[in-house]
Amino acid sequence: MRVTTLSAAEPRPRQIAVGEFDGVHLGHREVIRGSDTVLTFEPHPLRVIRPEAAPKLLTSLEVKVELIAELGVEELVVIPFDEGFARQSPADFVDHVLVQGLRATRVSVGENFRFGHRAAGHSGMLVADPRFQTRVVPLVELDGELVSSSHIRALVLTGEVDLAARFLGAPFQLRGEVVVGDRRGRELGFPTANLVPDEALVCPGHGVYVARANRACAAVSVGVRPTFGTGRAVLVEAHLLDRQVDLYGHSLRVDFIQRLRGERRFESADELVTQMQLDVRRAREVCGEQ
Repeated sequence: MRVTTLSAAEPRPRQIAVGEFDGVHLGHREVIRGSDTVLTFEPHPLRVIRPEAAPKLLTSLEVKVELIAELGVEELVVIPFDEGFARQSPADFVDHVLVQGLRATRVSVGENFRFGHRAAGHSGMLVADPRFQTRVVPLVELDGELVSSSHIRALVLTGEVDLAARFLGAPFQLRGEVVVGDRRGRELGFPTANLVPDEALVCPGHGVYVARANRACAAVSVGVRPTFGTGRAVLVEAHLLDRQVDLYGHSLRVDFIQRLRGERRFESADELVTQMQLDVRRAREVCGEQ
């Protein structure tokens, strides 16, 4: 998939899906279906328009690019969203971006898509434009719940990563460079690869999870290690089952499968080790069930 900007996009007819697409969830995938080009914005528009209301995101741009590429799209056009772009009228967005810039022959959007200054543009304006066809995709429901990025963020924050995966169409994931922690896991017999969560992204609620870490089954702790009172910030600690590799300085991808339990403070290190043995046993069972 080619990733480009509006100014660098080659002149050709396009079938375009337009949206923020945070998470690239099942609803987004339906909007994108049948399109050869995806148009998205970076950063999230609320970070420019109303920074205090901007959500933590499900995916970084890097991950969003990969997820969209997996859908067979030929091209991703990323528009830098700044104050100047935010002041653009809905008519200017259609004229300058969709028609002149990208030569849209078909435009696909979700039914709640808004665009232009003060979000004054709506899907009805696109439908009424005779220069291209418009496909307006109704909101997708799953098990009686609307599929939305905000709902999925809430599921991840409460640790319901298995439900979040159903709405996403893939496991929720975190990525980052492995950093040096307290090395306490190694002392206890459970060495971990540690990530510091990106403040701009959603992180699962504190607790212990089953996950795939660089494809290996793992028991993963998210939290502040209350048993030892380190006073450190939130850390994601992945104990890779049956693999002992030095990952310091390397990239780690953690795909969350299921929450096992909440974060707890234990009275002793021995009590913690006993619980960790149970966590690892259960993680192995869950990975084997997949």
